[in-house]
Amino acid sequence: MDDGPPGFERLHQPRLAELVADALRRRILSGAHPDGELLTRYEAITEEFQVSLPSAREALRMLEAEGLLTMRRGKSGGAVVQAPRSENVAYGIGLFLEYKRTDVSELALALRMLEPVCASACAERPDRHTTVVPRLRAVLRESESVIDDASHFAHLARDFHERIVEGCPNEVTRLIVGALESLWSAQVRSAPSDGQELGTFPDRETRECSLQDHARLLRRIEDGDVAGAAQVAREHFSRPERPVLLQHRMAVRAEPLRPC
Repeated sequence: MDDGPPGFERLHQPRLAELVADALRRRILSGAHPDGELLTRYEAITEEFQVSLPSAREALRMLEAEGLLTMRRGKSGGAVVQAPRSENVAYGIGLFLEYKRTDVSELALALRMLEPVCASACAERPDRHTTVVPRLRAVLRESESVIDDASHFAHLARDFHERIVEGCPNEVTRLIVGALESLWSAQVRSAPSDGQELGTFPDRETRECSLQDHARLLRRIEDGDVAGAAQVAREHFSRPERPVLLQHRMAVRAEPLRPC
């Protein structure tokens, strides 16, 4: 039986796949399928939605591309649910910025504008003494102990900034700024080296200056000084002694990201 003119199936099949993907997506986002659960097999999808096997496969590929599924191969394989993660947001932003050939300095500028907002929010939290302050103090103490190790210090410096973002109580702000923080860390990891590790503070004086800024910022947050926390964060990002990475003209790259 002729189902239609030439090319009909090629146009019709992706539409069916989109409808199936939409239904499965809603289930995942509603929590009907928890993180790590084996979703189903192709045959079950074809039976439930009355679609062809190619349509079922295409639907699962769509969800895999969105980061909502992970496909396992083999006899015990199948589509495993993967709850939305903040690094998916960072990777999507990275793809767009790489396509636009955006210089990494613009990413740094965005963080300079947005991270003071998170610092203020941390200082404003009534529970900051039990949620934000202990985590920042722990990172600060460890940073002090590795002041002579440029690479380790740089890692902890990034950790300090990420803890500031994590302390922001507004979920949307935390997600967006956290995605930028994660993307920045990915640029540091992927940048080509010219004999000096990028993203580090190469001399002890610069590391000491950074450590002092972090200590000042911690005090402002601990004291509940909302305006002061934002000011210290802005001054810290405006210092000319920035990590080596900003001395290189390079475009943002969408690298596989770690959790924000």
